[in-house]
Amino acid sequence: MMVSVGRSGVLAVGLCGALFLGYCIYFDRKRRSDPTYKSRLRERRKQQKMDQERAGLPKLPDLKDPEAVQKFFLEEIQLGPDLCCSGEVESCVDHLSSAVSVCAQPQQLLQVLQQTLPPPVLQLLLARLPTLRQRISGAQSLTEEDIE
Repeated sequence: MMVSVGRSGVLAVGLCGALFLGYCIYFDRKRRSDPTYKSRLRERRKQQKMDQERAGLPKLPDLKDPEAVQKFFLEEIQLGPDLCCSGEVESCVDHLSSAVSVCAQPQQLLQVLQQTLPPPVLQLLLARLPTLRQRISGAQSLTEEDIE
């Protein structure tokens, strides 16, 4: 009797899984065949980009272009300490965190910054890094041309 209950349970779970998979496929096709899907997606990405610009965060370079990344990194590293010396701590942290986020060896850069920055500024910088990692991963996501 236990064997038949086990088989019927497995059958019920398999059926539920198949129904769920069918549900997902149906609505994914329905979503993708919607004529306004691509335009809504473009609008959402445009809005996210505008929100980032409004937040005052520096615009990230094309991460596939090493020269642009290097130029961006050097500019941000130079601006950070200058702003810190002039008392603009928030701007300093913004620029330094952007530099750390595109740096090829962020741990070594953080060690250098730990020795040169005041502790409160370093704490702000370390607190801001997780949000910038999300921003970087968003920048590396699919471009509009990749959408089908």
